[in-house]
Amino acid sequence: MRLPESAHTDQPWRIHEIAPDFDVEDIWKFRTPGAGPHDFPALLAALHAERASESTGLSGLLFKARWKLGEWFGWDREDAGTGTRVPSLVDRLPTDLRNTPTPIEESPLTSLYVLENEYAAEIANGTMHGIMHLGWVPDPTGYHLQMAVLVKPNGRLGRLYMALIKPFRYGIVYPAMTRSWERTWNNRAVTP
Repeated sequence: MRLPESAHTDQPWRIHEIAPDFDVEDIWKFRTPGAGPHDFPALLAALHAERASESTGLSGLLFKARWKLGEWFGWDREDAGTGTRVPSLVDRLPTDLRNTPTPIEESPLTSLYVLENEYAAEIANGTMHGIMHLGWVPDPTGYHLQMAVLVKPNGRLGRLYMALIKPFRYGIVYPAMTRSWERTWNNRAVTP
């Protein structure tokens, strides 16, 4: 379910101090029935095991098409990424976050930090510098997962690119991701 920007900005996330110059692009809520305050690491581990963000079906085809376009247009060259075109946000991490374990190995995302209720990873290419932020949010029924996508577009090309992919994100990618991540939680929850 899509949420308003305030669902992210009103939370006391550490990412606010690290990336205040990034725009909040998308906020999505994932239902995690029966979740408690200490279940966030288990959810991250389940998502990592599933690699749910690059699913099969139409969403998976869109990801494959995006990587192919990136290859053709040079958006994903090594010199367009972090440490070359833009500095990694690792350089902005406060001392207490620099030493947090980041057991989640993402590709093409690079983990920044993991806390008991918050996770952040970054990606940069020729179109933008982006952050995927996951937070564990209390609600009346327990806890739910909330994903925020923060971006810093790379000039006019980046702003155009983000505008062009918005209908695909909202109509295909995020709904498929929601179904997949919620299914991953439910399958994990019933496993002894």
